[in-house]
Amino acid sequence: MAELSGRTGDDMHVLITGVGGFIGAHVARRFISEGYRVTGVDDFSGGKRENVPDGLTLVEGDLAEAETISRLPSDCKLILHLAGQSSGEMSFDDPVLDLRKNAISTLNLVKYGIRNNTGRLVFASSVSLYGSVGDRPIKESDLCDPSSCYGVSKLSAEGYLRVYSKQLPYVNLRMFNVYGPGQNLDNLRQGMVSIYLAQSLNGGAIQVKGSVDRYRDYVYIDDVVEVWYRAATFENIKNMTLNIGTGVRTTVRDLLEVIKNELPDTSWYEEGSTLGDQFGHYADNSILKEALQMSKFTSLGDGMKKFVGWAKRYGNDARSSSRL
Repeated sequence: MAELSGRTGDDMHVLITGVGGFIGAHVARRFISEGYRVTGVDDFSGGKRENVPDGLTLVEGDLAEAETISRLPSDCKLILHLAGQSSGEMSFDDPVLDLRKNAISTLNLVKYGIRNNTGRLVFASSVSLYGSVGDRPIKESDLCDPSSCYGVSKLSAEGYLRVYSKQLPYVNLRMFNVYGPGQNLDNLRQGMVSIYLAQSLNGGAIQVKGSVDRYRDYVYIDDVVEVWYRAATFENIKNMTLNIGTGVRTTVRDLLEVIKNELPDTSWYEEGSTLGDQFGHYADNSILKEALQMSKFTSLGDGMKKFVGWAKRYGNDARSSSRL
């Protein structure tokens, strides 16, 4: 498998949505560093303006609105769609807004991509599509039965991509629990690792909403960015769905112990629950490894060391931006 061959200047214009967000900003930096011309989109309803990397052209607007789509350039050969509402808990606050942010925006970009002869759309999907599953690695072929409005809207977006796949090839990247430098430590309703780290850094005990025996697949941001780059640029990665996870089953208790290794004053207690929460999930990433030639992933211990170091280094700045 090789990166796109015979690239010309016209082929190097990439549209990246959600460039004010945690993952979107990191992905945009990677493409800029690789010499691509990047147009970024964000309405800053979730992302932050200070997160947007230097070196790109910014279009500000809501992709669920036709007016925003009309302002996008017509020569982008790749669409990397990371914009959207990304909290399962918050999706219950306004399910219609969640649907607009995740599904309608995707459908609008599909129509834009077909109209402009775009080569591929890579979509930020989620483990939340699967819903409650047994204690085993989740395969991409497993039944999707989401238990949150967020999962439903992401599944709907994937459906649109499949319907139009002959006109616009897609790659669905079902991301598991992403964490790392740049994550918003102010948002205590999204991102288990960042929520726990923020509470620990604030000197209080970590509130665990649910059992410490729940389990997750925590994947470090640098590994996620590498997957995005390869999924967008490898020639034959089209009309595929890939899990982005390490394949490692890690309990919440194990995560808390890793945080305590870095921040010894950390303590925790179990109280409350989260609507639509899944008890456990971890990835079968065998298809990802083969298709994208990836064999190694950052361990949770190494990733948390970097995450804590970043949070300490930037202090209050780390609480509001992805400054790196």
